[in-house]
Amino acid sequence: MVEAQLQLMIDLHRSNPRQGPGGEAEVKTALRLAGLDRSRSLKIADIGCGTGASTIQLAEELDTHITAVDFLPEFLDELQRRAKEHGVADRITTLPRSMEDLPFSDGEFDVIWSEGAIYNMGFEAGISAWRRFLKPGGKLIVSEVTWLRATRPPEIQSFWEREYPEIGLASAKIGILEHHGYCPEGYFVLPEHCWIENYYRPLQNGFDAFLRRQRHSDAAREIVEENRAEIALYERYRECFSYGVYVASKCEA
Repeated sequence: MVEAQLQLMIDLHRSNPRQGPGGEAEVKTALRLAGLDRSRSLKIADIGCGTGASTIQLAEELDTHITAVDFLPEFLDELQRRAKEHGVADRITTLPRSMEDLPFSDGEFDVIWSEGAIYNMGFEAGISAWRRFLKPGGKLIVSEVTWLRATRPPEIQSFWEREYPEIGLASAKIGILEHHGYCPEGYFVLPEHCWIENYYRPLQNGFDAFLRRQRHSDAAREIVEENRAEIALYERYRECFSYGVYVASKCEA
């Protein structure tokens, strides 16, 4: 992505509550499935955290210190501002870094959390590379775009084959987790409201202001049209795909 396009993407998304599908109830469900020991302080890495909707909720829900990682400093600045508003800034350290170049030590974390972001690296590459950062028995909680049906209409099939060839069924993703030394412990699908009410509607509501800020440039109009097309595809084929949330532990050797 060239710098000009990146700056447009930051401007479009920075003020939104979320930069991808998700929800507070779904964070709670993932934590319940993970069965975390809440009697002790936990060390968490939130990789690809965006502006921190889930980071802040994790800091509120758990006795924890979180390292919040994103390659966009502008998103991390917004996260810090929101964390101060919620009174949890002292529980969060931000790290402007690529998820492919993390400076963590082996066995450093009790939990690795990554919501709607691992596709940037690729599911298999991400869960494989990050495993060493977990303590034995540590938890991986990651959401990944997932087929919900074994067969799909050609339009949505070809779209995702272009956008993210690693999309697959949950059974395939669970097999990849097992192959790389994880013990799967839970899985669920993000429901429609995580896409529509929590992500797409706030995004749509900001299109006009975004275009005004960008003086209706051709590049800004193109980004808005791309997002409108993505929303239309989800609304048309929502029964075929969603984010799956995968909960697994690092298997004991």
